Amino acid sequence: MGEMGSLKEGDPLKDITSSKGKELKGRKVLLCVTGSVASIEVPSLARELMRHGAEVHAVMSEAAEKLVRPETLEWATGNPVVRRLTGATEHVRLAGEWKGRADLVLVAPCTANTISKVALGIDDTPVTTIASMALGGGIPLVVAPAAHEPMYRNPAVQANIRSLEQRGVAFVGPVHLEGKAKMAAVEEIVEEAVKVFTEQDLRGLRILVTGGPTVEFIDPVRVITNMSSGKMGLALAADAARRGAEVVYVYGGELEAPSRVDSVKVRTTEEMSAAVMKALGSSKFDAYISAAAPSDFAPVTRARKKIPTAGGRFELALKPTPKIVEVVRKKWPKIFMVAFKAETAGSDKELERTAQNFRKKLRAGLVIANNVSGGRGFGADENSVLILGKGKAIRVEGRPKVEVARRVLDVVATQLAR
Repeated sequence: MGEMGSLKEGDPLKDITSSKGKELKGRKVLLCVTGSVASIEVPSLARELMRHGAEVHAVMSEAAEKLVRPETLEWATGNPVVRRLTGATEHVRLAGEWKGRADLVLVAPCTANTISKVALGIDDTPVTTIASMALGGGIPLVVAPAAHEPMYRNPAVQANIRSLEQRGVAFVGPVHLEGKAKMAAVEEIVEEAVKVFTEQDLRGLRILVTGGPTVEFIDPVRVITNMSSGKMGLALAADAARRGAEVVYVYGGELEAPSRVDSVKVRTTEEMSAAVMKALGSSKFDAYISAAAPSDFAPVTRARKKIPTAGGRFELALKPTPKIVEVVRKKWPKIFMVAFKAETAGSDKELERTAQNFRKKLRAGLVIANNVSGGRGFGADENSVLILGKGKAIRVEGRPKVEVARRVLDVVATQLAR
């Protein structure tokens, strides 16, 4: 029998913690579950919260137990589930006024019945009691409603929602579909939880972000494009919205736009340019972040039909496409601009010199430069960049793109606050 390899440390049920990010690291989240069929999504929600760093504890109503087993939520969270309030005063231990209490109470799914009980201060289940403790003790409370549409539209329920919102309760969703007010997607609920702990340093600002590649058609089935994944633009748009900005996201590629931003999907550079000009021309923006990778060249002519391969050799004449950032700078000379500069420079000094010259030429507030030789940065979840402004360059080395986005927006927030 061979020797056993080194064993992992920690809790095997929690080995996914922070695998996607550390936005909720050190935060205790009480995930309160009520008697909606949407409760079958709760194990996935619990795991996703953990992937972003949260320590999750589940609290269930008796009605919820008829739809999802407590053992399932104990597996999902790695913690015992609160099903009854006993002499151990679980509600005080989890949400009382002491240092070990929860940082966030999340009721998902939340039935119309529970919404009204919480609004009226009725504490007759573990969930409503925990919610009451949160409201009385200053713990952030987030609610993800789920109900049949007529129940959700009930004027009494709507009045209770408005009452809770006036007391600082955040609502996420629902999604109105098939005659039902369905619980918001897991990702959207997690996004709202992260937002609770995110400084709102971009609140009141309007930011236009571009991301992803564009394509230029050779014929109806063939295109010229590049290796951009769009992950950087996506991360910037999502984090800007999380920090309170009103975001418009113009993007190409296959990744879906983040929730809670106005988005415009495009294919060609011409379409991206038109969408950017339309947005900037329709209302005032405080910043324009150009993280897209529009194609630099397009075919001189586009074939109407698929070009046959039987002819053998094929030559393609190309023409340069308009530089969107240059057009924006000419039309809106005062807008705060963040431009990305991808180069295959041989050294960091050469990269910095090229990027600084680009920044001065464009009169950009910031230029984010990265070396893409060997395909670095494209398609990957991590990136290494130089953040260049008027002061000393900031180097971010080998970090997840979501973290790079935060670092960039930290500088943007500081610059726009001046």
